[in-house]
Amino acid sequence: MSTAMNFGTKSFKPRPPDKGSFPLDHFGECKAFKENFMRCLREKHFDSSLCRLQSKEYLECRMEKQLMAKEPLQKLGFGDLMDQPQAENTEAKP
Repeated sequence: MSTAMNFGTKSFKPRPPDKGSFPLDHFGECKAFKENFMRCLREKHFDSSLCRLQSKEYLECRMEKQLMAKEPLQKLGFGDLMDQPQAENTEAKP
């Protein structure tokens, strides 16, 4: 008894997600930043809100080394960690 299941000619074409998928750091170009971030997480009992500066530095390294697409840091949620003079200038505008 032969049971051939033919579901049509539609084929599944996988595509990567828009965000959250980026090349691995095979050459360790940002390893020091990653280790610093992971150390902070361990010391702060994995409360990532207390390690935002280290996270920002790690992502900046990844963007500089083209291991992820460049994004404005404000878009990544680090607007409050930007240089203080820039923040003061934007707050002073009406």
